[in-house]
Amino acid sequence: MLTYPNMDPIALNIGPLAIHWYGILYLISFIAAFWLCERRRLGTVPPWSRDELIDLFFYAAVGVIFGGTWGYLLFYQPALLQEEPLRLIQFWLPGRSFHGGLLGVMVAILIYCQLKLRDFWAVSDFLVPVVPLGLAMGRLGNFINAELWGRTTDVPWGMVFPQAGALARHPSQLYEMGLEGILLFIILQGYARKRQPKGVLSGLFLMWYGIFRIVAECFREPDFNQGFIALEWITKGQILSLPMIMVGLFILFYAKYPRRIGN
Repeated sequence: MLTYPNMDPIALNIGPLAIHWYGILYLISFIAAFWLCERRRLGTVPPWSRDELIDLFFYAAVGVIFGGTWGYLLFYQPALLQEEPLRLIQFWLPGRSFHGGLLGVMVAILIYCQLKLRDFWAVSDFLVPVVPLGLAMGRLGNFINAELWGRTTDVPWGMVFPQAGALARHPSQLYEMGLEGILLFIILQGYARKRQPKGVLSGLFLMWYGIFRIVAECFREPDFNQGFIALEWITKGQILSLPMIMVGLFILFYAKYPRRIGN
């Protein structure tokens, strides 16, 4: 087994201000995503101005922050929400949910499209190919923070994490980084190189993320306050990811055969 490298989650201290690796990694992914979208913006129909792109990223960021916070409280900490309803606006506190962040971004895009008179699926397809960058950096941040570790294992690359006992565990954060981040990024970038029917990239993102998340959850320890939801192996993350696969498949089918569904 391997020993966790025991990295300091704090990258830099400036007086009373502590700058965490988690935030730095998200900032790096945000800059990289913006750069990739900047390269593509003039090749879309209709093209994007730089101001429109900046506005889109602002709306998406707000959706991620508030949606991630609300999703965490609703999906994983409903009792805490009942005790402290003000947590809904305390977005600076720890606790995020990907599925909540996804819903938050969808709402933010809907609002953006209404204000800017843009088509929802065109905007979504433009944005989703760069989303896995943030997912990859987020999972790397989880690894540096030594959180969301995996289930116990005897594989040679199993790691002993601080605060997780003396048994070796799957470095499931790195599995998720590879699947939901790097591999999903490669898949979407491959499809984005050619013009696709409206909704295809969004459907592919939902479908493949759901599949990869369900697979990765097989190696990840359930959240301490959740445990297994059913059958001693099904987790909350898997249940929340299953609708993503179903919706993604529906979108892909509709994009290819719109008349069949319309009739």
